[in-house]
Amino acid sequence: MQQKGAIRIIEWEDLDKRKFYSLGVFMTLTTRATVYPASLIRTRLQVQKGKALYSGTVDAFCKILRAEGVRGLYRGFMVNTFTLVSGQAYITTYELVRRYVHQYSPSNTVKSVVAGGAASLVAQTITVPIDVVSQHLMMQGQGEHLTRFKAKPKTMLATTKRRLTFGQTRDITVQIFAADGFKGFYRGYVASLLTYIPNSALWWPFYHFYTAVLVGAK
Repeated sequence: MQQKGAIRIIEWEDLDKRKFYSLGVFMTLTTRATVYPASLIRTRLQVQKGKALYSGTVDAFCKILRAEGVRGLYRGFMVNTFTLVSGQAYITTYELVRRYVHQYSPSNTVKSVVAGGAASLVAQTITVPIDVVSQHLMMQGQGEHLTRFKAKPKTMLATTKRRLTFGQTRDITVQIFAADGFKGFYRGYVASLLTYIPNSALWWPFYHFYTAVLVGAK
């Protein structure tokens, strides 16, 4: 643990990993559950042609709630929760790569750029396939005519409770693989990397820069 002025810097080796991972997952899950309906509405608004289905955010919320109930606002949520793994993988990769790069360069900027970029690469490799399946599930219900893949009605999937819970996910996953192969799960992967790697690689150096500025101001 380092002390820079009034700011205490907690290093990776100082963390209680059990608390860090358990509390991190809980907080992320809570946040994800809160904002997920907005994410679903955004996805449907972006995919629809003009105002064919919804005239806006409030209209979409009301129509989905009326036609599909609260569960309609959480289509694909169970699958999306698997992206929690990517969040933990991100910070773990960042810290481990940062420690590795420290053997070759003591510069905070170099360590942060390399570690931030590597962390996003790992996180997006996990996240993109989950997002692809999740977004197709979001489009089921009122928006199913706007997507290439359509889940079977629940009456056809309800042979067991387990199939009812994950049947539509399995159905969409099989359809994606049948139509596009393994590459189908990585649609938009390069665009995601071009978005998130530079963002992460720049965010961490600026974080350390402003930390140093604040310490200097003290």
